Amino acid sequence: MLMKTCFGLVWRRGCLGLVLGLLVAVGVPGRAADGASADALASKFKLLPAPSVSGPVLREGDRLAICGDSITEQRMYSRVIETYVTVCVPELQVSVRQYGWGGETAPGFLRRMTNDCLIFQPTVATTCYGMNDHGYRAYEPAIGEKYREASRAIIRAFKGAGARVVHGSPGCVGSKVEWSQSNTDAMNQSLCALRNLGIQLAGEEGVGFADMFWPMMKAGETGRERYGADYRIAGKDGVHPDWAGHVVMAYAFLKALGLNGEIGRVTVDLAQEQVAASSGHEVHGFSQGTLTLTSHRYPFCATGDLNRDNSIRSAMTLVPFNAELNRFQLVVKGAARKEYRVVWGNTARVYKAEDLARGINLAEDFVENPFSEAFRRVDEAVAAKQAYETRQVKTLFHGEESLVDFDAIIDLTELVRARYVSRIAGAFKPVTHALRIQPE
Repeated sequence: MLMKTCFGLVWRRGCLGLVLGLLVAVGVPGRAADGASADALASKFKLLPAPSVSGPVLREGDRLAICGDSITEQRMYSRVIETYVTVCVPELQVSVRQYGWGGETAPGFLRRMTNDCLIFQPTVATTCYGMNDHGYRAYEPAIGEKYREASRAIIRAFKGAGARVVHGSPGCVGSKVEWSQSNTDAMNQSLCALRNLGIQLAGEEGVGFADMFWPMMKAGETGRERYGADYRIAGKDGVHPDWAGHVVMAYAFLKALGLNGEIGRVTVDLAQEQVAASSGHEVHGFSQGTLTLTSHRYPFCATGDLNRDNSIRSAMTLVPFNAELNRFQLVVKGAARKEYRVVWGNTARVYKAEDLARGINLAEDFVENPFSEAFRRVDEAVAAKQAYETRQVKTLFHGEESLVDFDAIIDLTELVRARYVSRIAGAFKPVTHALRIQPE
C-alpha cells in the first residue's frame, strides 16, 4: 500500500516505542522580494528571530496529528499538507489526521486532547492556536501567561506520549475583524506577542516552531501591493484565510517538518541521446526528442488565478513554495540550437538552451500537466477523509452515544474512516507521461 491505513484502532491498542526528536522552525524575519516594504512592516513589531530549519524531521511511517482552531477546521492548510505528503513524499508513508475545532483555544484543546488525539498515538503533531486565545484585543500579560502555560502543557502531553511537536504560532488578522471593535494594529501586536512566546517556549521545551504570523504578514503586504487592496491574506472576515493564506500556513509547516522539496530530476543529453531520472521516476525510452517515463511521485499541482486570494497558485507568487518545496526539474544538455520547445501534456513552452542547461522547474512552469487529473483525484479523497474526521471527533466522539460506549464509537468510526483512507491509496497511482524537446 502507498499509505499506512492503521493510524487508528490498531495503533491505539499497540505498545510502540516512539522516539523523541528535536524539531526546528521556519519563519526567520527578513527581507521579502520587495525588501523595503518588508523592512518597514517589520519595524512595526518586536519580532524575535525564529530558529532555522536543519534537516529532515518527518520520518517514515509517521502518524501526523494536525491540531488547531476554526482555521484548522477549515481543512485547507491541513489538506495541502496531507495531499503533499501523500503524493510528493510517498516513500515516507505518513498517515494524517486533522483535529480542527472552531472557537478553540489552547486550554480547550488541552482538555480534550487525551480522548480525541492521544488515543491514536501520533508520532508527530502540529499545533496552531493563539487566534482565539488573544481575545481579539490588545495584549495583556494575563493573555500571554494563559496561552503559554496551556501550550506548555500540550507540548508536554505530546512528548509524554512519545510524540514530537511542531508548535505553530497564530497567524495575523486583516484590516477588519467583523466581530471585534479592537484596533487591527493592536490585535496584530497581541498575536505577535504570542508568536514570540511560542519561540521562547519551543526553545525551552526542545520542540519545533513554525511561524505563521510573519510569513502571513509579509505575504499580505506583498499581495496588496501587487494585486490591490481587496487581496486579503487573512480572509474576508479578517481571520479565516482563503486558499492563499492557507498555502502560506502549509508552506511554513512543511518547511518546519524539514521537507526538502525534491520531487524529481530528469536529465537529458541531446548530443548523446541519453536520459537519467532520479528516484521515483522510471525512464522507458528516448527517441527523436521524446522521452517517456513513469512517475511514482507527483509534483504539487496548483491551479487558479495568480492574483486572487482564493487561489492556491496565487500564494506561490508570495512565498517560495515551488522553489523550496515543489521542484520537478528538467535539465537538458548537449543542445545544438539556441532555443527549444518543451511539450508536456497539452502545454508547450519555449526555452533558451542555456536555461534548459541550468534546469527548469516543470511544476512551476506547467500549471496543467499530465499529473493534474491524478493529483485532483487524490486531493479530493483527502478532502473527503478530513471532512469525516471532523464529524468523527466533533459529533460522534462528543455525542450522546459516546457516553454509553465510547470504545464502540471509536471502533465503528475507525472502520468508516479506513474506507476513506483506502480511497486515498486507491487514487494515488503511478503516472506515465511524455516530454518532447524540439528545436525551434
